[in-house]
Amino acid sequence: MFSRFTNIINALQALDKTYSNSEMVRKILRCLPRSWMPKVTAIEEAKNLNVLALEDLLGSLMTHELSMQKKDDDEEKDKKKKKIVALKSSPTEDTNDDDDDDDDELAFITRRFKKFLASKKKFGG
Repeated sequence: MFSRFTNIINALQALDKTYSNSEMVRKILRCLPRSWMPKVTAIEEAKNLNVLALEDLLGSLMTHELSMQKKDDDEEKDKKKKKIVALKSSPTEDTNDDDDDDDDELAFITRRFKKFLASKKKFGG
């Protein structure tokens, strides 16, 4: 953002439109997104914007951005650690129907696997 701002300011200076340091500081603070408003308010109250250097403002904003990124990264790590896998259980009665279904499925899979192996032998696999 700062490099774009600098390019715009330099282009305006080429057109004979200059801004004072305090005007540039105020423009940068105004263009920050809503999530940065607490930081903007803190800077406005703690520092005199008329004498605040543009580089000091940039350093302060970059420090804040790095701390926000670190906080987000820490929160993501915590979320990954807290993932819990839970399996649902359903009350079933032990009946022969379930056992028969399981046996049928196993027999079907076995037949399919045998066919697969036979086809592999045919083609020299």
